[in-house]
Amino acid sequence: MAAIKSQSMKSPKAHSADECQALEQLPNIGPALAQDLRLIGIDHPRQLRGKDAFVLYQTLCAVTGQRHDPCVLDTFMAATDFMGGAAPAPWWSYTAQRKALFGQV
Repeated sequence: MAAIKSQSMKSPKAHSADECQALEQLPNIGPALAQDLRLIGIDHPRQLRGKDAFVLYQTLCAVTGQRHDPCVLDTFMAATDFMGGAAPAPWWSYTAQRKALFGQV
């Protein structure tokens, strides 16, 4: 009998905010960023509605005591926009907007 390789299953990504029931279903959010969100008190995607991505980023940096890569802010921008009703978009599509709004973080 052939050995079966154990693989972790990825959560399917949500196509709209209404169908998103777990952080890992958010576009661009994997297990590590989902854990970061939980660390700052975000346990469900709906909690991202109306949140300021920059404040989330600053909170994460303060809680962990370290500066996180600016792409984390890009990803938070993508996630908050998605939960606000925007279409799914890759995190890197927010880089230019982040740089224009916040400069170097």
